[in-house]
Amino acid sequence: MLTPRRRPVRITRPGVVVLRANMGALLAVISGTDSCFWRSNSPPLTYLVAVAPFCQYFAAMRRCLSIFCLLLAGCGPRHADLPTFSVERKLLQLVVETPAGTNHEQRYNPTTNAFEPLRLAGLEAVVEFLPAPGNLGFVPGTSPPDEAQGQPGQPLPALLLAESQPAGTVLEVLPIALLMLDVDGLLRPVVVAVPARPSQRILPQATDWASLRRVYPGVRPFLDLWFRHRAPNTRIVGWKDEKAASLLVRQWMR
Repeated sequence: MLTPRRRPVRITRPGVVVLRANMGALLAVISGTDSCFWRSNSPPLTYLVAVAPFCQYFAAMRRCLSIFCLLLAGCGPRHADLPTFSVERKLLQLVVETPAGTNHEQRYNPTTNAFEPLRLAGLEAVVEFLPAPGNLGFVPGTSPPDEAQGQPGQPLPALLLAESQPAGTVLEVLPIALLMLDVDGLLRPVVVAVPARPSQRILPQATDWASLRRVYPGVRPFLDLWFRHRAPNTRIVGWKDEKAASLLVRQWMR
């Protein structure tokens, strides 16, 4: 039972009640009160108006809003359907799977459109070395041209040299190098990139392979060291420039 301050109730036509009440009473109605009564002692008549239908209406609206929010949260982009290059600026795109600074790798599952922990032999894979030096991910809209090389359907791997980004982040990037790995006898390329937006870069002067080596000579050996310890039986085959990286992206595009 809710009794607000004494305010008159004005009935304009049957079934329509215009309530004049303080904000506290209105919030009580919206909060889902199942039974509310508004009383006005204005002489010479005393009105008792039951507004339970209004309470039920607001409660139903609140439930619908909650369901809408849940649906909206699940309506993110399908990363498997993203284009390789952004529509407006025609820049290469990269999807983050494993944020920088973690030892727990994740992989994108196109069936569930979710980022799940990488598992080996049923156990969650953990890099038993230093955390990831960059954001590990992939170039959307790509797959191996020769499925005998690596796992069928896996998009082109990429490494984003930037601050840690949440899994699922999509960024426009500039490819600056191509790292070639040998993992268990299979050739595994990794496109090394930096954010296209200068404000997001942590290596502001690295815009291609030449500037990366000249201005930041310690990056290459550090990445070599990390990738060698990332997984067993990994060997560094070599490095190539940004042109080789861009060409490989074109070859892998679906």
